Amino acid sequence: MSIAIFFHPDCLQHDTGLGHPESAARLSVILDGLKNCGFSQELDFIPATLGTRTQVLLAHTPEHYDHIAQSIPAEGDYTYLDPDTIMSHGSFQAALRAVGASCEAIDKVVTGKYDSAFCAIRPPGHHATSNRAMGFCLFNNVAIAARHAIQMHKLERVAIVDLDVHHGIGTEEIFKRDARVLYISTHEWPHYPGTGSAAEKGVGNIVNIPLSAATDGTEYRTVFSENVMSTLRNFQPQLILVSAGFDAHRDDPLASIKLVEDDYRWIGTQLRSVANEYCGGKTISFLEGGYNLRALAASAVSYVSAFAETEQT
Repeated sequence: MSIAIFFHPDCLQHDTGLGHPESAARLSVILDGLKNCGFSQELDFIPATLGTRTQVLLAHTPEHYDHIAQSIPAEGDYTYLDPDTIMSHGSFQAALRAVGASCEAIDKVVTGKYDSAFCAIRPPGHHATSNRAMGFCLFNNVAIAARHAIQMHKLERVAIVDLDVHHGIGTEEIFKRDARVLYISTHEWPHYPGTGSAAEKGVGNIVNIPLSAATDGTEYRTVFSENVMSTLRNFQPQLILVSAGFDAHRDDPLASIKLVEDDYRWIGTQLRSVANEYCGGKTISFLEGGYNLRALAASAVSYVSAFAETEQT
């Protein structure tokens, strides 16, 4: 079965300014890599719909939505929501496309049209809390998707696995009292945003796995096998969502974990195996971080290849 790749050109119109690490080039190199990979015949590229206020409010307060909507600058100008989180004239439209892609991916995968999907979207989302934009993120795409799956498709157990090297403070905040959602995060610690200690457990549904700087692929695979996989199997998810950050790569400029491209393929293979075991393979991944363009493109393609029937060439 083909893999759905959700994307819209509007996501390239989120302009963060010269020198900002979260640039439109990130998305361009991923799309180029996927279109030219050895399993491209298995990919269906689907233009994202425009998300709605109602969908955003699944995970955010009305005040947060209104603040973002009212912060759109004039063409050529920028609005700084914090020192790192920037809006251009096209950012709100891009953020709504990311939300639309996330919810449509849920609809397509949960109803069985696809087993898996990858949302090639920006701005990223996992740092956005229910009432605050931060860490390059405006709306929390994976959180909105999880709530959409629960409310629209009546799922009772949704797992979120966060691979980004930075802890998903927003995703944890949104779900820390919602036992229907299991949140597992592997991340460098201590590191931005300063949250994600193992002591943060929510109502038993939050599993933070802090990693020391310079953790390599061998160490990571051991931790993932012994902690992430066993936790997922105990939860028996009906759907697995992945905050697919690729900034734990050894060449990424914003962190110090030492993964390589093949580690991301291995992670994808592990997630696919547990998804096949418990939820008919239903897995949706959402682009988060990754700021070395070469490493990002190679890692994303390697990761997506794990969900393909054809071996990557």
